[in-house]
Amino acid sequence: MKRDLAVGAAGGSFTRPHPMKHSVDELAVLGSPPAFSHKLHVGQPNPGDRAYFMQRVERILDSKWYTNHGECVRELEASLSQYLGVKHCIAVSSATVGLEIAIRAMPLHGEVIVPSMTFVATAHALQWQQIKPVFCDVDEASHLLDPQAVRRLITERTTGIIGVHLWGRACPVEALQEIADEHGLQLLFDAAHAFGCTHGGQMIGGFGRAEVFSFHATKFFNTFEGGAITTNDDELARRLRAMVNFGITGVDEVSYVGTNGKMSEISAAMGLASMRTIDEFLAVNRLNHQTYQRHLAHVPGVLLRDWAPLERNNLQYVVLEYTPPPGGPSRDDILRALQAENVMARKYFWPGCHRMEPYRTLNAGLPLQLERTEALAEKLLVLPTGTGVNLQEIEGICHLLSLMVGAGSRLAQGAS
Repeated sequence: MKRDLAVGAAGGSFTRPHPMKHSVDELAVLGSPPAFSHKLHVGQPNPGDRAYFMQRVERILDSKWYTNHGECVRELEASLSQYLGVKHCIAVSSATVGLEIAIRAMPLHGEVIVPSMTFVATAHALQWQQIKPVFCDVDEASHLLDPQAVRRLITERTTGIIGVHLWGRACPVEALQEIADEHGLQLLFDAAHAFGCTHGGQMIGGFGRAEVFSFHATKFFNTFEGGAITTNDDELARRLRAMVNFGITGVDEVSYVGTNGKMSEISAAMGLASMRTIDEFLAVNRLNHQTYQRHLAHVPGVLLRDWAPLERNNLQYVVLEYTPPPGGPSRDDILRALQAENVMARKYFWPGCHRMEPYRTLNAGLPLQLERTEALAEKLLVLPTGTGVNLQEIEGICHLLSLMVGAGSRLAQGAS
């Protein structure tokens, strides 16, 4: 595996040095220059096979077929179906649109149970269609939907469950499917984080009635902007494919209320280029994650979970749980101090969807039981990884974290 697969956003190579800081006084939040001359982002794009991408672009331009299920989209759908081991793959313009179309095609209505610990698009895809997202708590260790909490939220208005494979780790698929079957509910999975991941040795993509992937530029596998819906249900696939294209089922024939959810040829070409280097992307993420694990193992208050080590995980997110040690700085103080060093860490998915609008207002006064979600939202910290950072930079980030955790109240004063 070639470590020089890509070039960082600032144009540097994977050999550029970073200055090491040796004391709290040298931290940028206390007035010193930042450790890194350019910003290290969470979710920096992977470029894929650039030469191959440009070849496909030339073919697209020559063909004059830029959209409407052209050669690249058909080839990408077939490649993804084979890779994921599913019967049907429908490429879409974004995962959000994919969720909206899947929700309408299944169809869902009334109330649908979702985790609050997710990107807000999961809830928006329901609310956009006047379906009430009912926010459910998660398991503290896995960050995934708690099946027992799901059971307690089912009412006569519930029509479905949307599980989210957060951080690439699969939901408790079997338990959720059992609940869905027992109550006659539809089960859909938001697999935005989970491309290339497995559950029980099986690729995520064929669970529930359908799964929706994100291929946004921030994902380790990207199509610039885009996503895909996968299913093994022939009839559902037929509806999905029509609804992605305005509900059109034949010449001058419209059978469903659809939308323009098609993926463009240029996006599909990027997906094909990414498929050619996907194993290299995964190897980089794995090495990065191991490096973080090694250097953070003894930092007080920092927990980097090993997600289901017997399963495949794309490791596109490095997720810390930070509990301040006695006298230590808060998570938010650490975040501000890292960003001052140009380490653009994030506190996904703070503060939880139920605390965002419009859901904060819609649920005002309701007895929401989301204690574990709220506790996680206050301690999670996501660090840069992917081909946009090198191992030396990761070691530098870990060194900074160790320095910051030991800074105590001085860091809080500087970050304020």
